[in-house]
Formats: sequence, C-alpha cells, structure tokens
Amino acid sequence: MSSLDSFFATVKLPTMSEVAHELIKTLNDEEVSIKEVRDIIAKDPALTAKLLRLANSAQFGLPRGVNSLDDAIHMVGMAKVRTLSVGACMNDSFPALPGLNQHEFWKTSMACAGYSQWLASALSMDTQQAWLTGMMLRLGELLIGQADPKALAEIEALPHSPGGRWEREKRLIGFSEGQITAELARRWNFPVQMVQALERSYDPLVEQAYSRLGAVINLAGTLADVPNATADAIDNLPLDVISRLELDGSRLKATLPAADSFVSMA
Repeated sequence: MSSLDSFFATVKLPTMSEVAHELIKTLNDEEVSIKEVRDIIAKDPALTAKLLRLANSAQFGLPRGVNSLDDAIHMVGMAKVRTLSVGACMNDSFPALPGLNQHEFWKTSMACAGYSQWLASALSMDTQQAWLTGMMLRLGELLIGQADPKALAEIEALPHSPGGRWEREKRLIGFSEGQITAELARRWNFPVQMVQALERSYDPLVEQAYSRLGAVINLAGTLADVPNATADAIDNLPLDVISRLELDGSRLKATLPAADSFVSMA
C-alpha cells in the first residue's frame, strides 16, 4: 500500500465514546481538575463500575475499599484513573476479529503497557503517558485484521520471535502496527508526543527525529511478546536502544516485573 491514507480508506474507524473523547482532551490539559475528570467519567456508569472494580483489586493494595469515583481518584491518583479509563474505552471500541485470540491480544497489550510504565519510571518519564501509549501499540493490528484478514492470519502465525510480528506487518502491509496506531491516534486527537512515539516504536533510532518514548515502547513491546518473560529476556532486547536510553541492563534484570502482575482490564 502506497500510503497510510490509502490504508485507512479501506477500514472503518472504530467509534470512540464521547466520554473517551472528552478524557483524551484532558491528556493535553495540565490544568484539568479532579472534579472535571470525575464528572466526565461519571457520565458512563459501566466505566465507573469497571474503575471501582479495578481500584478495589489486589493490584493497588489499598488500605480500605473504594466506594466512589472521588475515593478512586484520591486513593489511586487522577493520572492513573484517567489513563485506565481511556484504556477501558479503547478495549470496548474494537470488535472481536476472527483468527485473533482476543484474550491474548489484550493480555499482551496490558503487558506492553506495564513494561512501558516500568521503564518510564526508571527514566523519570511520565509513567501514565507511557502506560497508555504502550496499551495502544497493538491497536494497529486490529485495523490490519479488518483490512486484510489473510494478512492478519500470516502475521499471527506461530512461531514468531519477539518483534517478529512487526517484521511481518512491514512485509505484508508496508507499515508496522505502531505506525498504523499512530495515524489512528492522530485522528483521535491524542497528544503529539504519543503519536510520535507510536510512529517510531518499530525502529526508534532510524527515524529522523528521535523519540525517547518511542524507544521505551519498542523495548516494552518486545518484552510483552515474550510469554512469562524472565530476566534472560533482557539479553534479547536491542542493545542500541538500551544504550541510547542509558539504561543499566543488570538493573533491568534485577527489577523486571512479571507480566501477570499488571492490571487486567477484564
């Protein structure tokens, strides 16, 4: 395909709820208040219920139960509540695709989000922005499946090495899932930094303008492709990306979290 415009002409864009669009706008607003975010989320009772379940899950280990959005925002943090909300809205926006294991897809997406947040924390970057960008990385594959189901089947065929899915996408479609997701994020009016990171996640050091967040997403996506990744998985990450980010491989090995420790959106 000659361009992303021609690719997007072959797909129907997923519909994001009005609540999701309002939340996305707040990602660009550093002055947004807790009340504004709470009022947006409260418009969607199903989303509110999902957030309260998440806030009360073992993942957060809160000292007492969370019974309201105000409690959730106060105890979990507005940034986390906001990004979890956008992630939940995206999950609900994409229909199941034949030939794609929906459970595994979102499990891998959550792993990518979690590893992105972990790496961003080590680099003193915005951890919530990293989480949401990592969560979005594979959305482009869902659009590939809509445009070309046969290509999706080949992309998903086993076995494939970590990052191998991206190589297949480039060969079959001409774009990686991150590049397609970047265009989707642009059309959904996500922050420019997130769009650029997704655009450059496939090969962050080759692009003309280096994206630090794109390099983080590259490493996180590679780790998420490793089932039950252990410390040895760090040895298979691209050394040039680790070096550019000035990360310590030994420290990464010592602190690598288990993929199943990340929050489930189910």
